[in-house]
Amino acid sequence: MNSLTVSSEIVELLKGSNILQQPSVPVLVEKVLKRGEGILTASGAVCAETGKYTGRSPKDKFTVEEASVKDKIDWGSNQPISEEKFNNLYDKVLRHLKEKDELFVFNGFAGADHRHRLPIQVINEYAWHNLFAHQLFIRPTEEELRTHEAEFTILSAPTFQADPIVDGTNSETFIIISFEQRVVLIGGTEYAGEMKKSIFSVMNYLLPENNVLSMHCSANVGYEGDVALFFGLSGTGKTTLSADPNRRLIGDDEHGWSANGVFNIEGGCYAKTIGLTREKEPQIYDAIRFGSVLENVVLDHDSRIPDYANNSLTENTRAAYPLQAIENIVDPSIAGHPHTIIFLTADAFGVLPPISKLSKEQAMYHFLSGYTSKLAGTERGITSPEATFSTCFGSPFLPLPATVYAEMLGKKIDEHNVQVFLVNTGWTGGEYGTGQRMKLSYTRAMIQAALEGELNNVETYTTKVFGLNIPVHVPGVPDDVLIPRKSWADQDAFMVKAQELSAKFRNNFKKFAGVSSDIEVLGGPKM
Repeated sequence: MNSLTVSSEIVELLKGSNILQQPSVPVLVEKVLKRGEGILTASGAVCAETGKYTGRSPKDKFTVEEASVKDKIDWGSNQPISEEKFNNLYDKVLRHLKEKDELFVFNGFAGADHRHRLPIQVINEYAWHNLFAHQLFIRPTEEELRTHEAEFTILSAPTFQADPIVDGTNSETFIIISFEQRVVLIGGTEYAGEMKKSIFSVMNYLLPENNVLSMHCSANVGYEGDVALFFGLSGTGKTTLSADPNRRLIGDDEHGWSANGVFNIEGGCYAKTIGLTREKEPQIYDAIRFGSVLENVVLDHDSRIPDYANNSLTENTRAAYPLQAIENIVDPSIAGHPHTIIFLTADAFGVLPPISKLSKEQAMYHFLSGYTSKLAGTERGITSPEATFSTCFGSPFLPLPATVYAEMLGKKIDEHNVQVFLVNTGWTGGEYGTGQRMKLSYTRAMIQAALEGELNNVETYTTKVFGLNIPVHVPGVPDDVLIPRKSWADQDAFMVKAQELSAKFRNNFKKFAGVSSDIEVLGGPKM
């Protein structure tokens, strides 16, 4: 079959009388309400619940072990499934969808840069899932729609459940990518985020093949054209710190970096809403209106006003809305090469500096490490802070070996003379429970100084354990806050914690045995 066209089976499916091609937002909202898939909130958004699964199911994600990709995929981080098992499941899902009264089809794109975008189509059993796809992916113009030919298809069948014994899955749920058949097969889960992240995984395979670095980060640009990237895991402040009234948002989660600059992969945002208030995050709060989708948010029974503080369904409550629903954006979501990269971490051990300048080797080391802390109480069984590492700040979505992405990043840092900073939004003056969380005002001041180039040529102090270069002065931040050791009352206790965290970094980095020794020796902590 032609690798750039959809399969004959999908073509046949799309001929069915149950197909609604490219339904508008009002039509989809009507369908959601009529079919009982969700309810309307006071602001006009649709609110739906995802049942058993309120987040991604990483243990149920597979890549088909096909000849053209077999030697490229990092099977240490990606689960294989045979072509035979996939084809059998593929046929079952197609039969399941054909029997539905209605199917909803969205045609659009992933990738704002026309030179690197992927035409996609999403075929949904649920109207609210199709509304989600409409808001999260890039919507075509009328002219683009007339000539649109999908090169990748999502088949989403949440009510179809796999038989693990017969189908070779780990549970009733499955998220399977076939790069040869250009299909993403999703079943057994109603969590809409699987669609978004599956296409991101696809782009993480396809873009590097075209010498484009794919990145799990947010991006914004100053009014003088200076681009900044923000990498960070959940809880590090990525969304909060990249939302700057003095800078325009390129995108909040997924980007590509080509020879021409940075571009957003998506057409919308998928924001966490737990604890959301207009005072704290007015852009997100006001974007949740007609056409937006709320996931697992509890509503007041009578007023239909969302209770964003209520976590009875999940902590992972979400809102999906188009980028155009917020002000101060770049449209289309394309900008130049980054001037500054910020790696965010929330270090609960209290030993990493609040800001430090990174060499290229240190940037590659910390990119590969992707460190932050899980806190006591955030997950069952965690009674004290735990170090967690997610390669390239997006481990679950990387089909290729992590070093492919790290080496591309290193080359781009050299080529464009990018300044890279590690910013700790975690604890100071002691570990979690003893010290205190870094003041947001200090973090904002440090990031502003980094973005404005004020830290490019300043005097620095080098830490003993991690070898990080700390600016000795940052406007708006007390000097004694900048050097972690000085903020601890017990210097011996600080060194013990620093060595403890250093050992965790070194132990985690053992899995990158094939990477250049310079990255570990010059970029990592010292023995």
